[in-house]
Amino acid sequence: MKKANNREMNDDLRPEYDLSKLRGGVRGKYARRFQQGTNLVLLSPDVASYFPDEQSVNDALRSLVGIAKAKLRDAN
Repeated sequence: MKKANNREMNDDLRPEYDLSKLRGGVRGKYARRFQQGTNLVLLSPDVASYFPDEQSVNDALRSLVGIAKAKLRDAN
């Protein structure tokens, strides 16, 4: 006696899902970026109001790191 064919799948998707629009996806497109990780920081609204974009935040933090390093060198 043969087992029933399990290849047939019940179509339980809703009719509004158009599967033809899902064609052409690339598997693992963002895998490398995901493996690198990310470091997101949420600024408080009062702090964020001083920075128009991410570049200005990075510049300010780099300046602060430079000042902190200089103070550490002077302390030693």
